[in-house]
Amino acid sequence: MNRENSGKAIVLIPARMASTRLPGKPLADICGLPMIVQVATRAREADVGRVVVAVDDQQVFDVVRAAGFEAMMTRIDHQSGSDRIYEALLKADPDGEAEIVINVQGDLPTVEPASIRAALNPLENAGTDIATLTVPITEEGEKTNPNIVKVVGSPLSESRMRALYFTRATAPYGQGPLYHHIGLYAYRRQALERFVALQPSTLERRESLEQLRALEAGMRIDVEIVDSVPLGVDTPVELEKARRILSAHQSE
Repeated sequence: MNRENSGKAIVLIPARMASTRLPGKPLADICGLPMIVQVATRAREADVGRVVVAVDDQQVFDVVRAAGFEAMMTRIDHQSGSDRIYEALLKADPDGEAEIVINVQGDLPTVEPASIRAALNPLENAGTDIATLTVPITEEGEKTNPNIVKVVGSPLSESRMRALYFTRATAPYGQGPLYHHIGLYAYRRQALERFVALQPSTLERRESLEQLRALEAGMRIDVEIVDSVPLGVDTPVELEKARRILSAHQSE
């Protein structure tokens, strides 16, 4: 999907300083750059639109600006990344020029620019409210790991499906592939506005998965199937792994 067909897009990257498992996570050094700058760099390389980092800390704000990226200060008490990006959207684009809002998590320093671009593809369908990504699970242990969120969907094509449910359980039952959800979203602006106005839903609370709020409200989420899962960095072990991955890429 090209930018002309997708509508004008803005990439918003939420960065939250408070992390119990990895304090100061956005500023963690990865190959000479803070993690949040690595993520913003991947977003800029995707070349899908303006890139803005939504921060809640002055030091992160200053670091992002010093690296040549836009930053918007947001409230410290947001309960979710979607709430934070919505506040940043209103500040960064008060006139509503951006039609598509891409939410790239601030702890995905190894995300492929091609994956960010792929998140726009399901929005080719005018009936799709929200687009996201998935990859087939290849490791047996991931199929039963509750930390690996699975997408249960109805196939639309070889590379796309319509999401019916997201779960931490092993699903669907029976023979066939299982899909690992990647928490990167592209929203139509009106869909994001509707989503953040909704109250947390029953299944959202039960599974601790925010995207179920949209499904329970009748919103349509379509999912693009991609080739790789970006490493989410939440622990010191994952931070070291991210350093090895990006160091290897730089030496290629």
